[in-house]
Amino acid sequence: MRNPARWAAALTLTATAVCGPLAGAAHAAPASLYAPSALVLTLGHGDSAASATPARAVTLSCAPTASGTHPDPAAACAELRLAGGDLDALNAGAEPLCTKQYDPVVVTVDGVWQGKRVSYERTFANECVKTAHGPTVFAF
Repeated sequence: MRNPARWAAALTLTATAVCGPLAGAAHAAPASLYAPSALVLTLGHGDSAASATPARAVTLSCAPTASGTHPDPAAACAELRLAGGDLDALNAGAEPLCTKQYDPVVVTVDGVWQGKRVSYERTFANECVKTAHGPTVFAF
């Protein structure tokens, strides 16, 4: 004759081993409700990022709160949100009042904006034109 206590114990141990890990997974919550927005911005002097002499680099994280080594992360994140994350759309629209001096400045942006990969490089004729293009984002 079979021992019912032995069968019950074996069945309980098997059910615990198989279903135990599934119980914890059902209650797992996402790490964050915000899509990541973290960027590394660099500035150099030269015609392109490959040939430019590096000058500065900062980090900018915009979700869930603005942070990073950027001098004004809150304003830079607000400017990026207003432009929909489009770095080419940062220009205020009006042509800047800058000299025609050619002293090229290269800005690169790499990282993630609202969960999408970003890789951006732009050469400005001089520091004044760069500042006019992204008054807060590129002011570092």
